[in-house]
Amino acid sequence: MTSATPPPPAAPPPPLPPSVEPPAWQSPPPYGPSVRPPLRRSRTDKILGGVNGGLAEYTGIDALLWRVGFVALTLAGGAGIVVYLLLWVLTPAGPPAGPGTPASRRERAPLGPRSPVPGITIAALLILLGAMAMITNFTAWNIGAVGFFGVAVLVVGIGLVAAAFAGGRTARGGLIALGVVLSLGLIAAASEPWDGGSSGDRIYRPVTASAVNDVYRSDAGDLTLDLTRIDVGEGSPVRTRIEHGFGDIRVIVPPEADVRLTVDSGMGSIDVFGQGADDGYFAGRGSGSWVDDGVPEINLVVHNGFGDVEVSRG
Repeated sequence: MTSATPPPPAAPPPPLPPSVEPPAWQSPPPYGPSVRPPLRRSRTDKILGGVNGGLAEYTGIDALLWRVGFVALTLAGGAGIVVYLLLWVLTPAGPPAGPGTPASRRERAPLGPRSPVPGITIAALLILLGAMAMITNFTAWNIGAVGFFGVAVLVVGIGLVAAAFAGGRTARGGLIALGVVLSLGLIAAASEPWDGGSSGDRIYRPVTASAVNDVYRSDAGDLTLDLTRIDVGEGSPVRTRIEHGFGDIRVIVPPEADVRLTVDSGMGSIDVFGQGADDGYFAGRGSGSWVDDGVPEINLVVHNGFGDVEVSRG
């Protein structure tokens, strides 16, 4: 009797594929959202220092928009250069990319939902500034540059506090940059009096004839000289001159003052006591006298490069 042939041994199971662990950023955090990395200057997306690239990676706003914003701030008054240099010095550089790895192919974690705090802050800022501008233009209350900058800094500060406690992705870097620019503007607006030429709206209200400056100079911005508080009935005539580059000039004299005026304006309308160039007065350059007794009580010379000139009685 022959024995049965044993069955062939079973084939070993195929090897299991090596496990592929997902990137760390794909693993759900155990508790709440992951902590955002600190603001760093970019090592790959950079033209000068990598500040804009770092802001783009931190906020999710394209670097081109940041560059356009800094250029606009620079053209507006030079603040863009100051802010950029501060961010360049105070922000550490980010880690270098791997060798041969282009920036566009680097693995980046998703930024998550965007917080509404920055948008609400900007909207509140624009609404308040617009309301203040309407109050200044349509009422007798002149808020002034210090008031505008002060309210703007306050709103941005509140937005930063709210962003610190809000969930989601917040563009704190953009709010911080905006706050720095507005703070510099507030410091410049509050640094009165300005003796030399500078920029910004300003109002002068001397209370005595001796307090009237010989010359009022300004490079850019609106200038208002209110002489209604001085007493022109006694003493020598009040003599003053305005040297202005770009912006509107408004001079207010006492109701009964005798005025001798000389105006030299490059471009802009001229209105003196309700009489303008259409009435044959001051077609860009000229002089005139509003004197009853032959002796002027106020001698005023105005040189303006670009802007409107208005002289009125209080």
